[in-house]
Amino acid sequence: MQKAAVFGATGAIGPYVAAVLNQRGIPVRVVGRSRAKLEAAFGKLEHAEILEADVSDLRSAGAAARGVDTVFYCVGLPYPSHHLHPVLMHTTLEAATAVGVRRLVLISSVYPYGVPRTARVAETHRREPVARKGQYRKQQEDLALEAHQAGRLQSLIVRLPDFYGPGATQALSNLIFEGALGNKTANWIGPVNTPHEFVFVPDTGPVIVELASHDDAYGESWNFAGPGVINTLDFITRVYRAVDLAPKYRTAGRGVLKVLGWFNPLVRELPEMLYLQETPVLLDDSKLVQKLGDVHKTSYDDGIRQTIEWMRRPRDGR
Repeated sequence: MQKAAVFGATGAIGPYVAAVLNQRGIPVRVVGRSRAKLEAAFGKLEHAEILEADVSDLRSAGAAARGVDTVFYCVGLPYPSHHLHPVLMHTTLEAATAVGVRRLVLISSVYPYGVPRTARVAETHRREPVARKGQYRKQQEDLALEAHQAGRLQSLIVRLPDFYGPGATQALSNLIFEGALGNKTANWIGPVNTPHEFVFVPDTGPVIVELASHDDAYGESWNFAGPGVINTLDFITRVYRAVDLAPKYRTAGRGVLKVLGWFNPLVRELPEMLYLQETPVLLDDSKLVQKLGDVHKTSYDDGIRQTIEWMRRPRDGR
């Protein structure tokens, strides 16, 4: 890897991918739509080149990809805009191949798997999305894999579960941390008495970059699981206890969400995703561990502590 670009660099995962590339001395172009956010997040990185660009535009995406050999695609979208996932991937692939990019690393989610048919979901599990957002994610993945099979470039997919940690302000888990730090009642979607899995976002960068450095990792998808299965209520309890409070939470089921969705476009998108709380997707990442050896996974207690410390800092940048 001679030079890389991180598309969606200011999201939850992008900063940690860019940080690892910078640590390895690999020149990295950080790409996003807000130069102010890019400057705040990456202005001090020695090997970072900041580029404000809109990857939905073919010319802009081409400029963002020109001169790099690997694109790390970390673009996140709010639920009402999930239909753009395959659209943006199509534009990115067209731009990347036009300017000679050799590799694409797509950061994906558990959504394409649909309802799990096994206790642990490995990469061999059929992708049968049950929600529209899962279908869009599957289409995005298919485009990347088809480009690989056609020889346009090499691609690999890394699938992550729900995440939390510094910078993951759009994650569902952030509702818990905000509730605890504000001494308020946390909101949660769906049941809290089911097993769940969260990955600590700083753990993702080293794994993603290391996987991308292996030639034989391309053309495949890879799961990266959290440090273990945890009951959702246990996770909530640990967050509140970390700030010396008893847990306080409320849950919203389908009926409540449908009513609230009449007034809020974001909430309107939530009912179809309740299956993830009712029948959780718990990832089997033994394939990745076998490939890379032991990978660091921060414990829930340590990750919760670090997240709270980050949220208590003045908001003057990452």
